[in-house]
Amino acid sequence: MLWTIFLLLNGVVILVLLFSTRTRKKNEPPLDKGFIPWLGHALEFGKDAAKFLARMKDRHGDIFTVRLIGKYVTVLLDPNSFDAITNDTDCLDFTRSRNQVIQRIFSLQLQSINPTAEREWMEQHFRGLSLSKLCGSMNSNLQKLLLSDQNGCSPSEWRQDGLFSLCYSLLFRAGYLTLFEKRDNTTEVYNEFRKFDDLLAKLARCSLKREESKTVTLSRERLWELLSPKCLRGESESNSWQQSYHHFLQENGIDAEMQKKALLLQLWTTQCNAGPAAFWLLGFLLTHPEAMEAVKSEIRGLTLQDTSLQRPPINLLEAHSTPVLDSVLSETLRLTAAVMIRREVVHDKVLQMANGQEYHLRRGDMVCLFPFLSPQMDPQIHQEPQVFKYDRFLNHREMKDTFYKNGKRLKYYTMPWGAGSNICVGKDFAVTAIKQFVILLLTHFDLEMCDPEDKMPPVNASRYGFGMLQPDGDLQVRHRLKRTQNES
Repeated sequence: MLWTIFLLLNGVVILVLLFSTRTRKKNEPPLDKGFIPWLGHALEFGKDAAKFLARMKDRHGDIFTVRLIGKYVTVLLDPNSFDAITNDTDCLDFTRSRNQVIQRIFSLQLQSINPTAEREWMEQHFRGLSLSKLCGSMNSNLQKLLLSDQNGCSPSEWRQDGLFSLCYSLLFRAGYLTLFEKRDNTTEVYNEFRKFDDLLAKLARCSLKREESKTVTLSRERLWELLSPKCLRGESESNSWQQSYHHFLQENGIDAEMQKKALLLQLWTTQCNAGPAAFWLLGFLLTHPEAMEAVKSEIRGLTLQDTSLQRPPINLLEAHSTPVLDSVLSETLRLTAAVMIRREVVHDKVLQMANGQEYHLRRGDMVCLFPFLSPQMDPQIHQEPQVFKYDRFLNHREMKDTFYKNGKRLKYYTMPWGAGSNICVGKDFAVTAIKQFVILLLTHFDLEMCDPEDKMPPVNASRYGFGMLQPDGDLQVRHRLKRTQNES
């Protein structure tokens, strides 16, 4: 028995040494393996990826390779060189790593679905006339929810809420009604979703504690049940979004068990970012009075035929430009959108940087772009990048789109939606929903902080890499229906 244990331990030591003996070859990026064999920098990365990668950038520059749980990840932080990654479909693969993450988080396997066919299906629903119909439905649902949530309150009565909870709840429920059209379980789905989403980053990194694992498993199973086709079937029109997705899955040979899991993936993908984005936007406005007044002034200037919540909804954004609100949203996303763009190196690749330098990327490694750090928080691109400036993206009342680094104009100066062939298909739907929500709220409600001296809560550092950041805490606000729509 002792001899067997010795041999097993000896085998483990040999494997650790094999993973630890990689050395940097000629023309490869700087290599930083960390001090812990196999794990490398995984603990620091999982705790606060932005802080860790900023430290690596200071040490190594705009490109480097780090070890994370036995994998070697090359991080590229030069936005002028991003196209060499996002446009390469021969040496770099997106689908395999994506499928692994989906399997881990959603217990879902969709290998039989062609990614191109899936994207084409999504574009049918989030482009053109279909997008306009979805935005109209979203606007209508937002208005109904805003009004129904005031039932039992007099117009002059203040209600207190956490701003994050308020924004997430309203935008999630409106989005769920718009896409899934199930009317009697909206609140239950939202509550279960929040439990699941709160632990999603830990689930993805396999760092759940025992009780957390039990919680997320139960919430995920309950959501599968609530979202199963048999629960949704019957109330929706045959050409609705969720029915169309259901048919798409059937046509691609996805069985009933995987269909309900796929619906949870779509629920998370379509609803996880708008609420947090609206929270940060309104939080920045509340803590920056000059920005709030600029947005309110722009909203007051919109020509409205009818601003009554009881009337059929009017999609203001199709008829009016809102450059100030657009700039505030762009600045909000620059500060709080933290996607990571990952690719697997399936064939050895020579990466040519914008400055002419060439680096060799090894087959089997990962390559990662982290736009939050660069370009979004790069002081050479955005002066005082940590500071919220509502007019950063404004130029004489028009949206500014010219930014430079080292004298060269940038194609990518902010990247909240990704880039290349995998840019978010639902971008326009999400942007419109956020703007609709902000316009409706500021038009029909008084909104203020409970404590005028409050500051914005810090970010939850574990959420870097999972889309919109979420706060570690909340901002307490109070709100009430305006007595007249002409109130400022």
